[in-house]
Amino acid sequence: MNIKPLADRVVIKMVEAEETTKSGIILSGSAKEKPQVAEVVAVGPGGVVDGKEIKMELKVGDKVLISKYSGTEVKLEGQEYTILRQADVLAIVL
Repeated sequence: MNIKPLADRVVIKMVEAEETTKSGIILSGSAKEKPQVAEVVAVGPGGVVDGKEIKMELKVGDKVLISKYSGTEVKLEGQEYTILRQADVLAIVL
């Protein structure tokens, strides 16, 4: 099954959180922070949203930073994705 986001939405897949600290301490599941880096897996076409023309600047494969609790989490075929508006992406990681 493929996901095709509508309008100015993007579908992202979170990058796995580190399980050890830089000093080598292994973190338990509850001690890990929710990751903020994700990979874009699908991009909507853009267009007119709320009366404004939206040009999509993200593309599939981009690594992005997002807010900790932004978007809507969905699970399809055993994979977890987040769907959010392009405006909710904070930055592209270069």
